[in-house]
Amino acid sequence: MADVVRAALVQATWTGDTESMIAKHEEHAREAARQGARIIGFQEVFNAPYFCQVQDPGHHRWAEGVPDGPTVTRMRALARETGMVVVAPVFEVERSGLRYNTAVVVDADGTVLGKYRKHHIPQIEGFWEKYYFTPGDLGWPVFDTAAGKVGVSICYDRHFPEGWRQLGLNGAQLVYNPSATSRSLSAYLWQLEQPAAAVANEYFVAAVNRVGREPYGDNDFYGTSYFVDPRGQFVGDVAGDKEEELVVRDLDLGMIEEVRQQWAFYRDRRPDAYQGLVRP
Repeated sequence: MADVVRAALVQATWTGDTESMIAKHEEHAREAARQGARIIGFQEVFNAPYFCQVQDPGHHRWAEGVPDGPTVTRMRALARETGMVVVAPVFEVERSGLRYNTAVVVDADGTVLGKYRKHHIPQIEGFWEKYYFTPGDLGWPVFDTAAGKVGVSICYDRHFPEGWRQLGLNGAQLVYNPSATSRSLSAYLWQLEQPAAAVANEYFVAAVNRVGREPYGDNDFYGTSYFVDPRGQFVGDVAGDKEEELVVRDLDLGMIEEVRQQWAFYRDRRPDAYQGLVRP
């Protein structure tokens, strides 16, 4: 059982304010810790509503500093309290006029290991993200955590296979994909793309979605969060599509090496044949 990591994720409904939203996630984390989880991940910009359904300068108020802002400070304390790794997505402000869609990875002792900034920024009806976010500039880091080697890909990033592959090449064993995605656009892709990415790159994926309706716009976030293994199979049941839920699953990281021996995708890659991929 040495390679088995108990992992958790939370799909949550919006509470109406940041304080209660953070407090709710802290309680979910404490429950996950009681169940033996060693890592937990939250949904995209978890401490705010998905304000990108509209373009309104007032929503810049949700942004805060990383790692010294109030949310990350609480996440560090939460990690120390529970002994869990915490993947906390927030709206980051680096300086005036420069903001990112960011996920902070906090180790089990409260140390901020680093952050990932969302690369691919959509700008379509109901997902006006370019109005708020600068494209990420930190590459595809993999963090050596107390629960294994963890990467992050945020929402719209999941439609682009290059990021998934780079995380695999960088050593990821588990990739969290915090999202805010709705029935009107991508429900079919939700249970197709991420299992396919897990297979192609032979690691575990945690797919985390919001659930319920929120005050800005009319998107219905459909939850159905899940863990998927390197064979593309769901680990346990997929979460429901209407209610808030804490999902806790055992991930056998030993499966990664087993699958990579059976399906030698990394051995059989042909980087010399892919030069066209780096041209616009």
